[in-house]
Amino acid sequence: MSNKVHLLWFHTEHDEDEENAILIGVYDSEAAAKLAIERLKNKPGFVDYPQGFRIYSRQLGQDSWTEGFVKSD
Repeated sequence: MSNKVHLLWFHTEHDEDEENAILIGVYDSEAAAKLAIERLKNKPGFVDYPQGFRIYSRQLGQDSWTEGFVKSD
């Protein structure tokens, strides 16, 4: 069993704002995440933004965001 997970996110094209992103799912392999893309890519909304799917791999038990943040007004 791998200590890695693969998060499948969807963004509309030219929209990198995380608040507008959709978390599709969390998978135990990159192949499983790619299969999810195949299942969803022709569905309403997704079909209009074929490049909107992004897979991010993360190690379990490790922090992904370590720099803090600044709230903008």
